[in-house]
Formats: sequence, C-alpha cells, structure tokens
Amino acid sequence: MRLLPRMGKGRLRRLAAALAIIGPGVITANVDNDAGGIATYSLAGGNYGYSHLWALLPIALLLFIIQEMSARLGAVTGKGLADLIRERFGLKLTFWLLLGLLFTNLGNTLGEFAGIASAAEVLHMPRYLAVPVAAVIVWLIVTRANYATVEKVFLVACLFYVAYPISGLLTHPDWGEVTTALVRPRWSTEPGYVTMLIGIVGTTIAPWMQFYQQAAVVDKGITVKDYRMTRIDVLVGCAVAVVVVFFILVACAATIHASGQHVSDAEGAAEALRPLAGEYCAWLFAFGLLNASLFAACILPLATAYQICEGMGWERGVDRRFGEAPEFYSVYTLMVLIGAGLVMVPHAPLFGIMYYSQVINGIVLPIVLVLMLALINSKPIMGEHANRRVGNVLSWACVAAVSGLVMYLAVATMLGSGA
Repeated sequence: MRLLPRMGKGRLRRLAAALAIIGPGVITANVDNDAGGIATYSLAGGNYGYSHLWALLPIALLLFIIQEMSARLGAVTGKGLADLIRERFGLKLTFWLLLGLLFTNLGNTLGEFAGIASAAEVLHMPRYLAVPVAAVIVWLIVTRANYATVEKVFLVACLFYVAYPISGLLTHPDWGEVTTALVRPRWSTEPGYVTMLIGIVGTTIAPWMQFYQQAAVVDKGITVKDYRMTRIDVLVGCAVAVVVVFFILVACAATIHASGQHVSDAEGAAEALRPLAGEYCAWLFAFGLLNASLFAACILPLATAYQICEGMGWERGVDRRFGEAPEFYSVYTLMVLIGAGLVMVPHAPLFGIMYYSQVINGIVLPIVLVLMLALINSKPIMGEHANRRVGNVLSWACVAAVSGLVMYLAVATMLGSGA
C-alpha cells in the first residue's frame, strides 16, 4: 500500500521537472506564427485552397531539425549563438551578420505593430490608440520582470493560439478533402504557387529563431543533463506551431477560396470570414492576429537585443537590471519605439522596409545555418554531443533545401522588383 504513493510522488516530481524545462522550444516555434506568418498562411489558404497542405509535414521536420540543433548548442555550451560565432569566426564576420539581422528584425518588428493595427481595426479599435498601448505593454513586460515571469507571460500567450483551431472548426471544412490534400501532394509549376510555397517555408523558419531559442535555453539555465526534456520541448513547440498553420490554411480555404474570393492580407482574411463563417469566426481570427502580433512584438526586439549584445560581448538578459545591462535594454527599447513609431507615421514606407528586410532575411538564413552546422560538428565545442552521421545527413539536406528555397525567393523577389 505504501508503494503506490511513492510511485505517485516520483511521477509528480518527474512531471514537475519536465514542466520546469518547457518554455524556450514552445515559445520560439509559436512566436513565428506572427503577423507576417498569419498573412502568408491566409493568402495560401484563401487564394490556393488546400493545395499547400501537403507541405506542412516536411516543413515541420525542417523546423524541428534546426531548432533542435540550436537548443543543443545552448544546453551543451551554456553560450548564445552570437557568442559562439564571435569566438569561432571572429568579430568582423559577426558584425556584418548582426547588421543584417538588425535590419531584418526591425522590418519584422514593424510588421508586428502593423499586425496589431490591422487586428485592432477589425475589432473596431482605433489603431492610433491600440499601437501606443501595445508598445507600452510590450516594453513593460520585458523591462519590469525577471526571466521566469516573462516566460510565463509568453507561455500564456501561446495558449491563445487556440483561436485558430476554433476558427478552423467553425468553418466546417470537408475533412475528407482536407485529409487527401494533407497526404497527397499537389504540385504546380505556376509561379504564384511556387512563390507561395517558398513563402510558407521562409516565414516558418527565420534567422532570429535560432538566436532567441539558444539564448532562452542559456538564460533558463538548462544544461546537457536536462537535454532529453529540452528535445521534447522543441518537438512540442514545432508540432503546435504547425497545427496552428494547418487550421489557418483550412479556415481560409474552406471559406474564402471556396467562395471564389481572394485576399491580400490577414486583415482582409478576417473581414472576408465575417459573412462566410459568421461573426464569431471573424473575431476569433482577428483576436488570434492581435495576440500573435503582440506576442511577436515582445520577442523580436528581445531576440535582437540578445543577438547584438552576445555578438559584441555586452551584458544581457531580462534577469539583469538596466544598470547592469544598459546596451541590452537600450536596443530593446529602440526596436519597440521605431517599430511602433513608424506604423503611426502617415504614408511611411512600410512596404519597402518590410520588403527589403525579407530579402536580407533570405540572404542571412543560409549563412546562419552553415555557421550553426560548423559549430555543432566541432568536437572541441560539442564533445560527444556533436552531430552524428545520420544527424549530419539530415541537417545538411535541411540546410540545402532551406538555403535553395530562400535564396531563390530572394533572387526572384529582387528581379521581380527590378522589373
């Protein structure tokens, strides 16, 4: 009779230990379903129906491979990615890499505040009130709390992504057709279809994710002995993120595409859902956009602050006070101010900023992935935790696939712009 309580306590202790590790993987994967991501998935479902659903399974695999390497680097070395790049490859390369990431993240942060403005208008809130209030909330969350508190806030924000599965269910899709599209690839050489596929991959895997996840693993004090649970954290995060993408695609395909309409952004998708799937579905979709944009508006400036301070060797971390890490909080504050401020300026060149940031994003990502592979295969750095042969085959295949896609997207976009 005494054995059962002891077993129960042991299981409770293991559960508590597991929950203590959960965080970086779930947060990093889910925050990439931001305003730009939701816009891309809405366009894919609304304009191309279910035809891109088959790509979600290989994309989930690519996402897991990359995020797992990032988390492993942090757990084994106790250092951030920019730290390791500077130590291994020198300050000059690190400086130019950080400059590209700074511009890219600034454009993405601008996109998050634009998403907040769009969602606010769908929810009948004036953007000139919503954006400043959101900026203040974002700034206070990070600058006035320690890491444990900030992580809890971010994990709660992850829960609100349930708005998209509910929206998808409210559209009452043909599940037989959905299942067929998920397991049977539909390929087209039509340029718009190919570009959309590349866009889905590019918006799901971004350079800032590797830097933020590794920094979060280090900040949380996760070590190699905790790594088994960290892998589960990464796996759960990637799975949940892709499920959210699945339901956004399904919701828009089952309504907007089925009715013969077309959309150009996430705000248009939310408005189009109103007469097609009902007021509740439209509001849930817009609420999901607001939550995702607010969530990402916290993370992207934070990821940027980590990247720059790690690369330059400055103190960083939300557990430190401003006096202990002035550069860290200054970078974070400037990113929030510029991102929110530009959205408020009438006729600001928002598209140009976001467009060029995505081009740089496509150029920087392959570089980051190659540097990561060089680091994770280094025996002096990783020891017995370096990639093994099977891991390297998968990793390099992943790098080749992602690099080819994003470089193609960057070149095609620049050529299209020049035309």
